[in-house]
Amino acid sequence: MKRRAWIGIGVCGLLARPLAGAAQPAGKKARIGFLSNLNPELLAPSVAAFRQGMRELGWVEGQNIEIEYRWADGNLDRHPALAAELVKLPVDVIVTAGPQAVLAAREATGTIPIVVALMPDPVALGVAATLAKPGGNVTGLTNIFEELTPKQLQIFKETMPRAKRIDMLSDPSLATAVQAVTEAAASALALKAQVFQIHDVAELDAAIQAAKAERADGLHVLPSPFFNRHRRHIAEAATRLALPTISEAREYVQDGGLMSYGPSFPGMYHQAASYVDRILKGAKPGDLPIQRPTKFELVVNLRTAKALGIAIPQGVLLRADELIQ
Repeated sequence: MKRRAWIGIGVCGLLARPLAGAAQPAGKKARIGFLSNLNPELLAPSVAAFRQGMRELGWVEGQNIEIEYRWADGNLDRHPALAAELVKLPVDVIVTAGPQAVLAAREATGTIPIVVALMPDPVALGVAATLAKPGGNVTGLTNIFEELTPKQLQIFKETMPRAKRIDMLSDPSLATAVQAVTEAAASALALKAQVFQIHDVAELDAAIQAAKAERADGLHVLPSPFFNRHRRHIAEAATRLALPTISEAREYVQDGGLMSYGPSFPGMYHQAASYVDRILKGAKPGDLPIQRPTKFELVVNLRTAKALGIAIPQGVLLRADELIQ
């Protein structure tokens, strides 16, 4: 069931189209490098959204663009080599997402434009001077997770007002700022928070088992490409142990998680196409403001709620953008 989306604070009126002059030469196919943390199956909706965005702007694979795909398939150590492959081809633009991939691409080239569909605070990451004028060769979209995860906890507490404890799955390879802010938000909501630092699937399974043994009221899955890759595994294990989950993206809920609140990943990839379009027409990435998402989705899996014996409050149901039956 689709409902009216929540609108978050965003940067508006951005990205005026550049003047012609430095545009892609007529008759030459533009070559786009696509570097992903995941694999084609997991990222299929986002790839489709990006390609659709490009088609809407007049860029069609096989006609005036070629896309070179490189997939890390969850192995983040592969990013430098994959980014180097794209630079060597060479490509005209690199499209990517996630902090590790962004940093690998930025390390591989300081000249080829890099369009990021999703990244944490780019200033803190060290790839942009400011959001309004990033400078350098990196631009795109940011989802500042420090502002998002506290809202996820609020929704969890509203859904389960008697909850006293929530255990958090955290990726130690990412910045600790998100974890600190989220723990503070949990304390403000009178939720005791236990944080599990996860390096691999074995630790993931152990953490979920520990959360159940310690009588946690739920699991908060913090942002991470690793968790995204294993989202179905997390959902199945948590549901089997009667642990409700909340996370950042609807894909988690589609795969059996209870709730998510965050931007649409496919929507951000669709929006990234507009950056590629402008760069191929001559814009400099350092002059294109980095945007925050303007649309956020609250998604609830009613099948999972039923399996867990949870009655979703009416207020949450009415605000939901999608209810998975």
